[in-house]
Amino acid sequence: MDRAACYRLSPSGLSLFVRVTPNAGRDAIEGVELRDDGSAVLRLRVKAMPDKGKANAAVVALVAKALGVPKSAVSVVSGETARLKTLAVVGDGGVLAGLVEALEDTPS
Repeated sequence: MDRAACYRLSPSGLSLFVRVTPNAGRDAIEGVELRDDGSAVLRLRVKAMPDKGKANAAVVALVAKALGVPKSAVSVVSGETARLKTLAVVGDGGVLAGLVEALEDTPS
């Protein structure tokens, strides 16, 4: 792969690295952003405000819908109160990686 990936395979599925913009006009996945440190994140926008976990719930719902997995298969494992978050997605890592790579190339 010639570019950094915004995910890492794990024993239970994959870890997805995201950058969230809360309080946006719409819920959307905007593709991959390369950070200054060389890492990659999947850019997400959610309408929800960052209040009492509402934005995190919207992120989980958006990612679950995009990957075709139940919301229960997606969880925030780090960055609960930050824009940069790590999500755990449970499932077949290879299949999920292919779905994430399709999202990377097609902003919605």
